[in-house]
Amino acid sequence: MPDARFFETLPPLTVAALAAQIGGEVERGGDRLIASVAPLSSADGGAIAFLGDRKFAAALAATQAGCVIVPPEAVQAAPAQAAVIVSRTPQAAWAMASLRLHRPLKLDRGIARSEAVEDDTVVIEPGVVLGEGVRIGRGTRICANAVIGPGVQIGRECVIGPNVSVAFGLIGDRVKLYAGARIGEAGFGATGTAAGAMDIPQLGRVILQDGVTVGANSCIDRGAYDDTIIGENTKIDNLVMVGHNCVIGRNNLMAANTGISGSVTSGDNVIFGGKAGIGDHIAIGEGARIAAGAGVLADIPAGETWSGYPARPIRQFLRETVWLAKQASSKKAPKES
Repeated sequence: MPDARFFETLPPLTVAALAAQIGGEVERGGDRLIASVAPLSSADGGAIAFLGDRKFAAALAATQAGCVIVPPEAVQAAPAQAAVIVSRTPQAAWAMASLRLHRPLKLDRGIARSEAVEDDTVVIEPGVVLGEGVRIGRGTRICANAVIGPGVQIGRECVIGPNVSVAFGLIGDRVKLYAGARIGEAGFGATGTAAGAMDIPQLGRVILQDGVTVGANSCIDRGAYDDTIIGENTKIDNLVMVGHNCVIGRNNLMAANTGISGSVTSGDNVIFGGKAGIGDHIAIGEGARIAAGAGVLADIPAGETWSGYPARPIRQFLRETVWLAKQASSKKAPKES
């Protein structure tokens, strides 16, 4: 279930009513009530999940979801206890279902400083907007024109810089967010429909653990359903992008213009050089180093240093670079006649 501090859960609907609204066909269980959406792996009897790819067939077989949305060829694989909706675009149908069952809380009403702060040591500068349910810990400063969305929790001794926005987030102690940082915006997720691409609602959160620093104009997206997590004492430079569902370890360092795609995981003490780019669903081991400008398209084992595009172990990269240089220099230009 999405966090109630950030999302309103709407009244439940029957499987038949949902199917009518999302353009699916009921295979069985039309009278069952559905109250939430969830992935196959975490759905319970009151939730609706979907199968979007054959590689998740095992998760479909094991799911406890009350209803599943499947393509026509997967109907027989649906678990016996689940109601079934058939759709040729199951992910899009699930996205439409989420819009009928969950709604992000809006910043309809700001609250007074006294409602949000732990004590008088909290400083709220001019122009700050605080959403309903915001809580701010002792010794924290919220700088001018920052916008803190509904339900956000900010720990003690933090600095939230000018023009920062924080939404759908849980912020630890001693966190620094420099000017213009964007925390908790919707992650980039889209799926195809008969009418074209549609956005997939993002129902997760951002968690910044103690001691995290986020540089100016950097962006950290909230999770699609699970959380985006930035580990303790990680330091992020200016103009860095962290996509949804990433789980970043402790004491990571990210230099400017690093771009991390969705669902990346990194161990502790990983270093990302400037302008490094990481493909989605990549796992980076503890203590790994990624050289500036590298393009990572494969998992990196712990302790290794990778460089180049596509990135590979740095010794291999250097050998190939030297070999290419020798080949180029050995080919002399033809003499003029």
